[in-house]
Amino acid sequence: MIITQMDSFGKDKLLITLDEEISFCLYQKEVHHLQLEPGAELTDTLYQEIRKEILIPRARKRTMYLLEKMDRTEAQLREKLRQGRYPEDIIENAIAYVKGFHYVDDLRYAESYVRCYSQSKSRRRLYQELVGKGVPRDLIEQALEEEYETEDESAKIVRWLEKKHYSAEEADPKQRQRMYQFLLRKGFRSGDVLRLL
Repeated sequence: MIITQMDSFGKDKLLITLDEEISFCLYQKEVHHLQLEPGAELTDTLYQEIRKEILIPRARKRTMYLLEKMDRTEAQLREKLRQGRYPEDIIENAIAYVKGFHYVDDLRYAESYVRCYSQSKSRRRLYQELVGKGVPRDLIEQALEEEYETEDESAKIVRWLEKKHYSAEEADPKQRQRMYQFLLRKGFRSGDVLRLL
């Protein structure tokens, strides 16, 4: 394999491209130590050594660090590792590594998220937000079903109306419109909101 390109990546890293298709990052001191330079040939043995000794442990460590700060979905972890320019097979290795310890679990993430925000957001809003975080749709449905077995959307709208001290008898059209918009932003369906207003 030929090193076709070496570009700066961040403060002290270089993005190394092999045969114009494989790319990965190394620190400048590692590049210097390995005596890598543009146009030089990288033997398969050295490439496998770089993968085994540097890239795989680094990707795993990065994934663990990301999970240490906060719970994340698989999709969020993959995106963070792609931003670090790790090759796809190394990303998959790192994800499999943390999954092996049950450190990443999209169903657990969805259940926790729904539990945390179910009092203030509608079911539809929670669904949309979890889709945006890369949680598979079947896991979102499962998490929502478990949380919403006992409570319907109407009860939540009523709680918001009470919290905002809204009275249908005393509200003028402007207040009614403001409350309507507020509840729509929370993700409640228009028909449910109008019926309860």
